[in-house]
Amino acid sequence: MIRILIGSIIGGFVQFLIGAIAWVSPLGLLAFKRLDDGGNASVQASLAATLTPAGTGTYFVPNPETAPGAVMMGKGPVALIFYNTGGFPAFEMSSVLTGLVLSIVMMLIVGIALSMVDGYLARLKVALLFAVATVVYFVLSLPVYNFYLPWAWWVFLAAEEFIAFAAGAFILIRWFMPKPVVLTPLH
Repeated sequence: MIRILIGSIIGGFVQFLIGAIAWVSPLGLLAFKRLDDGGNASVQASLAATLTPAGTGTYFVPNPETAPGAVMMGKGPVALIFYNTGGFPAFEMSSVLTGLVLSIVMMLIVGIALSMVDGYLARLKVALLFAVATVVYFVLSLPVYNFYLPWAWWVFLAAEEFIAFAAGAFILIRWFMPKPVVLTPLH
């Protein structure tokens, strides 16, 4: 069990590192359009004037639950706005540390589950199939229902999640899982 714990820490760190490279680099923003500083200031002023009284939250604009909102929804423009009256830091260290802990805990759960599977190739196949199933269900199903977010963002997220999970699981399986017991026939 100690080997799985050590492997989970290393595998989780590798998974975390791949995610950090993907999201801290400009790659994580490829799916999004950008405004110039003047456009940003104009939109920010409009948000402050319109949304500040309602407060921090996520806004679906227009509201499709009213008759006028449904009409406006069909005509456009529409927006999904993640609004925070106080702003955010450009880089939040506590989320980074939480993400690292989450990666390590997830790899520990994977290691415990894979310890119930015998053999290197069997473990690797199970881990890769689990990675594919997880990405398809938890990532690629989201834009089907949340069609207003760009597909390019979801595809990037899915690719990053698969690569990070597969790399962490590979390290865990290859170097830290117990070796399978080879039974020899008695003569």
